[in-house]
Amino acid sequence: MRVFVAGGSGVLGQRLVPQLVARGHQVTATTTSAAKLDLLAGLGAEAVVMDGLDAASVGEAVATAHPDVIVHQMTALNLVHAGEPDFKSDRYFANTNRLRIEGTDHLLAAAEATGVSHFVAQGNAAWNGTREGGWDEPEQGPVELHAGPAAHMVIEPLRHVEDAVLKAGGAVLRYGWFYGPGASDDQVELIRKRKFPLVGGGAGYWSWVHLDDAASATVLAVERKATGVFNIVDDEPAQVRDWLPYLAECAGAKPPMRLPKWLGRLAAGELAVMMMTEVRGSSNAKAKRELGWQLRHPSWRQGFKEALA
Repeated sequence: MRVFVAGGSGVLGQRLVPQLVARGHQVTATTTSAAKLDLLAGLGAEAVVMDGLDAASVGEAVATAHPDVIVHQMTALNLVHAGEPDFKSDRYFANTNRLRIEGTDHLLAAAEATGVSHFVAQGNAAWNGTREGGWDEPEQGPVELHAGPAAHMVIEPLRHVEDAVLKAGGAVLRYGWFYGPGASDDQVELIRKRKFPLVGGGAGYWSWVHLDDAASATVLAVERKATGVFNIVDDEPAQVRDWLPYLAECAGAKPPMRLPKWLGRLAAGELAVMMMTEVRGSSNAKAKRELGWQLRHPSWRQGFKEALA
């Protein structure tokens, strides 16, 4: 197929493009920077500069590529402070939120205008369902609406992606937390500097996924013309109090510092405290069943150790 990967130079895009090419697909991949054109060409793609927030730029790129499927992987999580995300600032999420709203709309409009038959978009599994119980929340549950004002700046754009893409008959892949080449470097550096504390009891469940596994699931969603919502996560959702000390150990770092919730709110904001203490994990049963997805890294325990070896 002719596959158009919007955001092909991102951390997931760089793992996805080679897998698509290896399976015989003709890939057009976009970047916002001309400096990354050679990188994408080296991965086997037709490389294109595109501004996902400019409807004309998106329309021209899609019309020229004339793809069979569009894969939306555009994000822009800018670090407000070098190496340190600022979850208290709207600026950290601002461009990604715009890409999830305006960028999604531009891509869907271009797909409709050029007769693209299938659409796959990046979602996020961190906000599945309610914050009560364990972690086996089914995909038919919406992203959580009652997480409070601090999380709305993240949740509302994700809801827009899901509503718009599902209405168009596409697929949304709710990825877990990425790790792997380029994805977890900042986290590991913060852990080594003891700037990634364990907040409260660390009872929040995180679902992780290695970039290569996330890419392979995306290839399957493309090839099988999947529709609906899929959790793309590994087999072992884990509480922060379990995975964070283990990641520190794998990184050769001291155990993380511990902060009470009230101090965590002052230091990192309400959103970070919720992520540490309240979010739920997700089940990958649907992706395995309907996509035939098999993970190379079924657990973060083995994956962290290999990634930091």
